Amino acid sequence: MATLQTFTHGRDATHPAIREIGLADLKTSLRHGLDDFLAMPSHVFFLGLIYPLAGVFLAGLTFGNNVLPMLFPLAAGFALIGPFAAVGLYELSRRRAAGLATDGRRAFTSLGRHSAFALGILGLVLAVIFVAWLIAAQGLYWALYGAAQPDTVLGFVADILTTPRGWALIVLGNLVGFAFSVLVLAVSLVSVPMVVDRRVDALTAVETSLAAFRRNPRTLVAWGFVVAGLLVMGSLPLFIGLAVVMPILGHATWHLYRRLVAA
Repeated sequence: MATLQTFTHGRDATHPAIREIGLADLKTSLRHGLDDFLAMPSHVFFLGLIYPLAGVFLAGLTFGNNVLPMLFPLAAGFALIGPFAAVGLYELSRRRAAGLATDGRRAFTSLGRHSAFALGILGLVLAVIFVAWLIAAQGLYWALYGAAQPDTVLGFVADILTTPRGWALIVLGNLVGFAFSVLVLAVSLVSVPMVVDRRVDALTAVETSLAAFRRNPRTLVAWGFVVAGLLVMGSLPLFIGLAVVMPILGHATWHLYRRLVAA
């Protein structure tokens, strides 16, 4: 663990020091996240089911409305609001570390009105980013394919994998998605758990999160790739694995926050 660096944005007393972390901290955070999941499996598993159920719903909605090209952007973009959806997991990890009761009823009840307001603002920010991602993905598809919709799933997959415009959609889509993911990572990795942990406003939390990203860009981008890889693994088959992956990542994110931000 490296030394602390204090940063200021005009309100020094409200901004904690940021630690410089490395890949070993990512491994430790994942290990602690797994420990939390194993220690609190019943209600954590229930909370984690939100993701696979929502994923199945999105898939059905996409196929039912013949907007197959938006299936991947919807599934991938849904992860952009993951930091907000994991609020209950952060609280449970916080309580376990403090030696407090961790039954399922405690996941949200200790969050005060101030925290709820700040979380609402952060949730709105993430929702706006999610919608912007969907608009960008749809615009990219229209630019390459026009208004035509694919006739069949197999035909669309074949076109994506075997034609120049399909390859362009894959490459450009992933680049745009990566940009949105980095934005969400920088804005929310620290801000959402910080609001759960401390009595701070949304702006202070976001400023702290951006400072943490500036202090640890390579390590946190590496964390983003770890999260993306685990989400892909958890999505197969039919998003069912996310019922385990998401709770572990949620708890691990809390522990990563605690390693990034000084007490």
